[in-house]
Amino acid sequence: MTSGILNITKPRGVTSFAVVRKVRHLTGIRKVGHAGTLDPIAEGVLPICIGSATRVVEHIVSAPKAYRATVRLGESTDTYDSEGEVVAVGDASGVTRERVETALQGFVGDVQQTPPMFSALKHKGQPLYRYARAGKTVERKARTVSIYSLKLLDFETPLVELECEVGRGAYIRTVAHDLGELLGCHGHLQSLTRTRSGPFALEDATTLGELEAAAEDGTWEALLHPADLVLESWYAALLSEEHTRDTRSGQLLVLEPVRAEFNQLDIETPCRAYSYEGEFLAILRYRGLGRWHPEKVFSAL
Repeated sequence: MTSGILNITKPRGVTSFAVVRKVRHLTGIRKVGHAGTLDPIAEGVLPICIGSATRVVEHIVSAPKAYRATVRLGESTDTYDSEGEVVAVGDASGVTRERVETALQGFVGDVQQTPPMFSALKHKGQPLYRYARAGKTVERKARTVSIYSLKLLDFETPLVELECEVGRGAYIRTVAHDLGELLGCHGHLQSLTRTRSGPFALEDATTLGELEAAAEDGTWEALLHPADLVLESWYAALLSEEHTRDTRSGQLLVLEPVRAEFNQLDIETPCRAYSYEGEFLAILRYRGLGRWHPEKVFSAL
């Protein structure tokens, strides 16, 4: 079965799931999923996993992501972005570049962030945006997110241009809203472009038009990236023929360490495993004493 990852450029105004539906239609493959939702107003990198590669979605979602964002000062909205209704208006005319740069410093690091009501996070089994659309507000707990960098690219009142690198669960919309509040003039996210998601970069991404053309001439599979691309920072193991058979049947493996440091690995350390033919075979988890458990097996043939 065909499997791999498409690095797709999601256009503005389209939902992430609409891109998944489009890929299913063009490829004829049903097992398709995206790795990290982009809001309809956002555009840019949207990794689409196909076939058995859907089993690495969680590892793409957990990887750092980079964005270019435009924040409009002077207005806050109920969605924290330009699609929402304006709920407060302020005066941004006195805000200086120096004040913006100083304010941004407070958002970098492991910070507390309260998710917006218009989000897919669930409360009692329902996404928050459904409560918001019904005019209801649910109390949300602030949570710790990682913001690795916030660089001010340009500032001309009322627009703030930012380059951001963040970890899993961080909302750029919330950064835009909170920045406006900190500056005392309100603010919201006007536009957002995801420039990188894990190893996938915007400059290497495929547009839906390019994918459609490739599907028409039967060459779309050449656009696929291998599933193990997102695991390249992990340890790797090339298995013997016997260990390959054991892995395919889900048996616990005992592997001889090739370096002394492998004797001090933490429990649950992941490893990508390859068959003796060199095929990406499985994700292993360390269980101690040289033992590895096949957590996910990608080929059973």
